[in-house]
Amino acid sequence: MIGVVVPAHNEQEVIVDCVRAVLHAAGSRRLDGEPVELVVVADSCTDDTSALARQAGAATLAVNARNVGAARAAGADALLAKGARWLAFTDADTLVSPDWIAEQLDLKADVVCGTVGVDDWTPHGEHAELLRWHFSQTYFDVESHRHVHGANLGVSADAYLRAGGFRPLACSEDVELVKALEATGARIAWTSRPRVTTSARRVARASGGFADALIHAVAWRLAAASADATPLGAAP
Repeated sequence: MIGVVVPAHNEQEVIVDCVRAVLHAAGSRRLDGEPVELVVVADSCTDDTSALARQAGAATLAVNARNVGAARAAGADALLAKGARWLAFTDADTLVSPDWIAEQLDLKADVVCGTVGVDDWTPHGEHAELLRWHFSQTYFDVESHRHVHGANLGVSADAYLRAGGFRPLACSEDVELVKALEATGARIAWTSRPRVTTSARRVARASGGFADALIHAVAWRLAAASADATPLGAAP
């Protein structure tokens, strides 16, 4: 069995689309009918995230940690207890591609670190084009990259257990897990093949995560442009 974990804190606006995308990937013919179980870990939710996730077809697990590392670990533990041989992780504001799971497995690695794409920059308003340009110049969506994203991560059950699993960190839990996996000698595929599209939202669910990184990128570009009078979006 393959397990998919989605941590979620008050994600009622996006969770249904996320669940539907994962379940579509779970039905890929390339999986040869192997069962896939998706668990949405509703962490300290005060909205309808859990109910909507269940209605869309996911299993749910409620925790009260307000900690993304603890939420991912709780989901992983639940799936490992059911016999999952592979764990795939994404985020509630992310849409995985139809072959996302199959691409992870086809790489024959212990760990798969994938990239992320962003289709809609409009949440950043007047700075949307600046941020789109900055991302295109500084983010490497290629093979042999060195990005780590909890929104596009896969690991075998054996490798996950050897590395000790996710630590209860409020951010960078994915980076720390990959460091632990590297220390065990796990075979890591740094790849752009398993595709996901994530949001460019401005309100971060986890301080220090992807949303915060985008906000800091805007601030940095604005400061740089002000300092040298370079037009926004122009190459430095």
